[in-house]
Amino acid sequence: MKLLERHRTPHRPPPATPALPATPAPPDASRPVARPVAVSAGDLGLLLLRMTFGLLLAGHGAQKLFGLFGGEGLTATGSGFTQLGYHPGTFFAGLAGAGELLGGLGLAAGLLTPLAAAAVIGVMINAMIVTVPRGLWATDGGMEYPLCIAVVATAVAAIGAGRLALDRLFRRRDGGLPEMAFAVGLGSLGAAVVLAVS
Repeated sequence: MKLLERHRTPHRPPPATPALPATPAPPDASRPVARPVAVSAGDLGLLLLRMTFGLLLAGHGAQKLFGLFGGEGLTATGSGFTQLGYHPGTFFAGLAGAGELLGGLGLAAGLLTPLAAAAVIGVMINAMIVTVPRGLWATDGGMEYPLCIAVVATAVAAIGAGRLALDRLFRRRDGGLPEMAFAVGLGSLGAAVVLAVS
């Protein structure tokens, strides 16, 4: 008996394993990932682009509609539209002025950017059609200026208005191919309707 007790090994607990560092849980796919709040150079560049083109374009609209900034006002601008083949000239001058004013302000503020771009593109397509017989360059009365404005509006719709814009309050704020297609498609449709009924 004593022999058995001598050879019996005492019960020892297993050695403790070192605790592994806790791994972070994978992010929950149902939660939106927080975006950094820092303003980038790209946001500042977009703001500069939008403000410059948007406010100058809105000024052109105010020239047509109200005679501001040395403009001729709606009646005289309407006479010019009549000579270009738009009948009634005053109505289509007002439509162009409103498109420039509202579209320009929308681009400048970054508010409803695809819709603002569509208004600008529609007006610029009509301007290009009027000026294309005189070639490309503005020095010859060509389509250079409206072409540049239309391209800028299309690019802003594609890129998005950036962080320094009112569109950041809305879900679809970052631009993309659908937004660009919407702006170009709606602007082209509006220009086609104007050409068809004028």
